[in-house]
Amino acid sequence: MNHPVSGKGADVIVIGAGAIGAACAFFAARAGMKVIVLDRGEIASGTSSACEGNLLVSDKEAGPELDLSLYSLDVWNNELKEFGHLWEFETKGGLVVSATDQGATNLKQLTGRQRNNGIQAIDVDVADLASYEPFISRELTSGAFYPQDSQVQPMLLAGGLLHLARGFGATVHTGTTVTGFIRKGNSVHGVTTTNGTYYADNILNAAGTWAGGIAELAGANVPILPRRGFVLVTEPLPVTIRHKVYAAEYVGNVLSSDAGLQTSPVVEGTHSGTVLIGSSRERVGFNNEVSLPVLKNLAAKAIALFPVLAGVKAIRHYHGFRPYCPDHLPVIGPDPRVPGLWHAAGHEGAGIGLAAGTGQLIAQALTGGAVGMSLQPFAPERFEEIHV
Repeated sequence: MNHPVSGKGADVIVIGAGAIGAACAFFAARAGMKVIVLDRGEIASGTSSACEGNLLVSDKEAGPELDLSLYSLDVWNNELKEFGHLWEFETKGGLVVSATDQGATNLKQLTGRQRNNGIQAIDVDVADLASYEPFISRELTSGAFYPQDSQVQPMLLAGGLLHLARGFGATVHTGTTVTGFIRKGNSVHGVTTTNGTYYADNILNAAGTWAGGIAELAGANVPILPRRGFVLVTEPLPVTIRHKVYAAEYVGNVLSSDAGLQTSPVVEGTHSGTVLIGSSRERVGFNNEVSLPVLKNLAAKAIALFPVLAGVKAIRHYHGFRPYCPDHLPVIGPDPRVPGLWHAAGHEGAGIGLAAGTGQLIAQALTGGAVGMSLQPFAPERFEEIHV
């Protein structure tokens, strides 16, 4: 049962119990802060339950997101390494492939730029692709292998981090919808919810796709929009796909602001033997309908990449919404327009991978310590003049 908190309450209230909110809660609680986590649904019931659990550097170009990805990767591999079994952490590596000569040229240029910016990228000749993936199409022209690319089970991640946070005294209240903010002048000092009032010195908006609405409740413009995506799941198979494998055009789709449907094959195996098949992106608001044409498109592109999948049954699918920002950068840090309000949202499809770094940076900033990298590129107020 959830109990309303009165008085000072906590050092920080985290709104959102997905991967980002859970990581922020863990690092803040470990740093000695009194943490309350609120979620209108269940743990990981939003975007974290509708994604593949990617920790990628292979789809990043130079810039703030790559900097955050490499910082986060360091946190995954060091501070969180001992807990990796809780969320099935696996450094499986990623294989990016091209099916055209022009694509091969573009991919080689991309890997060159990436190596100059700290990414381990190994160019793979077409003759060597089968040594990485024996069942891959023989119609491809080139590839690149990224040994840093990793994988987690995202729902286990959120649950595991919150379990650890509870060990440091954090409390988690599910089924608790935030309905408003408690104010003193322009500052916020608590929230009203469907289960009572909670007070804290800091309120962290980690509500994922719904973070824009939470910001609006507080009087701040943070234009985070939903971007729908589908994933197909096959029947369990013997080991067929060894790495995360995707087509080179995926990188362009990630960086695109096009509202229309975009699909590019992303295929990978899981611990249970099932194969996950993505990916799609489209801006359709919060339209939650199932699109059979999108699912057929994903299946066809996966078969083109791995012909062996042609006779395999798809046993289910899932879909959800990625929290999308117009400039493709997340919103991380304090909001100077509303003192006491913080944000950690808008990571789109990279949220699982960026969760560790985001959580640590937020905790460092909340406690007034040295921050591992600049939060300026992710500042919430950069959207002050943007209206969408």
